[in-house]
Amino acid sequence: MKQKILNLISLGCAKNLVDSEILLGGLKRSDIRITDDPESADTILVNTCGFLDIAREESIDTIIQAAELKKKGRLKELVVMGCLSERYPNELVKEIPEIDRIFGSNDHMKIVSFLTGKDYSKDDPLFFRSLMTPDHYAYLKIAEGCDNGCSFCSIPLMRGQQKSRNIPDILEEARRLAGSGVKELLVIAQDTTSYGWDLDGKVYLSDLLRELNTIDSIEWIRVHYAHPAHLSQRIIEAMSNSDKVCNYLDMPIQHASDPILRSMNRGLNRDGIRDRIDRLRSANPGIRLRTTLIVGYPGETEKDFEQLQSFVEETRFDRLGIFTYSEEEGTTGALLDDDIPRNVKDDRKNTLLEIQHDISLEKNEAFIGQTLKILIDKSGEDVCVGRTEYDSPEIDNIVHIQNSAEPGTFVKVDIKRANEYELIGDLA
Repeated sequence: MKQKILNLISLGCAKNLVDSEILLGGLKRSDIRITDDPESADTILVNTCGFLDIAREESIDTIIQAAELKKKGRLKELVVMGCLSERYPNELVKEIPEIDRIFGSNDHMKIVSFLTGKDYSKDDPLFFRSLMTPDHYAYLKIAEGCDNGCSFCSIPLMRGQQKSRNIPDILEEARRLAGSGVKELLVIAQDTTSYGWDLDGKVYLSDLLRELNTIDSIEWIRVHYAHPAHLSQRIIEAMSNSDKVCNYLDMPIQHASDPILRSMNRGLNRDGIRDRIDRLRSANPGIRLRTTLIVGYPGETEKDFEQLQSFVEETRFDRLGIFTYSEEEGTTGALLDDDIPRNVKDDRKNTLLEIQHDISLEKNEAFIGQTLKILIDKSGEDVCVGRTEYDSPEIDNIVHIQNSAEPGTFVKVDIKRANEYELIGDLA
């Protein structure tokens, strides 16, 4: 029988990437050959994203491109999984009949069984993930789903309620990753700060961070997607007391106007968010904060936007991502009138981006003359690219180094120049 050749296309967030890595781990133990080239594959598996219009469009475009290959006769099998197929399975099959099978986000065993024709039991251990990131860093998913019910977010509709993994299982995976050469763990969940609340023996993110901090050969632990309303003092102190936890936190606040925060069902008002940030900075001097904002939410007045703008100017976030509001079917936000014109949403986004550019430039220029510890991500003949502990891969700033160094190594770099997005320096 001819060997099956599979191309896996992973779209969307880091949580999706982990799902794809788990699948690859399972498939690499089969006789399926994996290829990066969709043109040479006889099976394509698309792991879709269903969050926000732009991501849905990318997912659908990718499936249609694969369907075209099938029409030409090169492709024999088109399989779709992930958030979009979890939410709109019937619509996808109706619109794109070339799809052979549709699976949800957590159907790893079913997918591997379908592709290989063999049964897999429930005790297969996470298929020992096959990393799609560089070898020296990996995402560590600690929970699936979300209980928060933010008005703008469809994640609970696609991923369900929060289901935390227990600490021993997470530690086993983290040690396995460390043993394979991983130096940096990026801790992710839909809301990392509510980790463990749903377990029978209730535990907290602070407990998990203290345990992860004991793993040999892991040097950096980075926390993503902290909900400000759930950022307890015990978590703040655990970050401060764990020497491997990066002095960095990704904490999406979404807005800073009380009426909008109330409508979004965020659980904290402007003063509450400011209090969390003050406590974080007090316990962790020099911490760098990444946040995410939404502009153009239904009913956002000029006054609401001015309050958001002033909060950004006062707080001086180190890293900032901004989305324009996009109505999500099935959410409570979809019951509101999406009444902010497209051009106003774009103008508000651009205003905040300009403010943040100035803040970023000033903060980066403050590093000039300092020597920083850098993790090398990519290397060329006479130049390499890395990150400080204040930067997460793909989304944050980079460091350009005018020398060569091995990817996955830590080096000291003298910072000579800076712009809004990068530091430039030489090996110390």
